[in-house]
Amino acid sequence: MTPVRILGIVLVVAGALALAYGGFSYTKETHQAKLGPFELSVKEKQDVNVPQWLGIGAIAAGVVLLAVGGRRGK
Repeated sequence: MTPVRILGIVLVVAGALALAYGGFSYTKETHQAKLGPFELSVKEKQDVNVPQWLGIGAIAAGVVLLAVGGRRGK
């Protein structure tokens, strides 16, 4: 399997996940203050929305790479 086909598969899967979930969230820890032995930290939940057009574009690019990789390999 060529690297082009692997990249195509990864793009198709990533695009499908982007369409299915619409985004992802992560927790960001920030240190606000440090007073002697005491440290005050805050955890913030960050949400990242993935636009629908980006998921569709990733799927389309993956299909194109799979088609190109399939022709080149023959």
